[in-house]
Amino acid sequence: MTDTQQRIDELVKSNPVVLFMKGSASFPQCGFSGRAIQILEACGVDLKTVKTLNVLEDDAIRSGIKQYSNWPTIPQLYIRGEFIGGSDIMMEMFESGELKKLFS
Repeated sequence: MTDTQQRIDELVKSNPVVLFMKGSASFPQCGFSGRAIQILEACGVDLKTVKTLNVLEDDAIRSGIKQYSNWPTIPQLYIRGEFIGGSDIMMEMFESGELKKLFS
């Protein structure tokens, strides 16, 4: 495991909710990241409890997270160490009620 992969692994495993995104929770810098934040808010998640990482500030994390998850796009949501998916999957899970259950 590379240093970057190890950093990502530690972040994912040491924080209950992690969102790798473009921008920040208060200033998303792409529509998909903005939608991910809106979905979390709609689930009643306090964004202060979410560890967000701006992949635009760290090229190693930006490419490393795609290898870590074997998922090609950002944002990526992790809950209790488990990869959930990107904004489309988050939306599907939100609409079915599954996503909110993961936070209870």
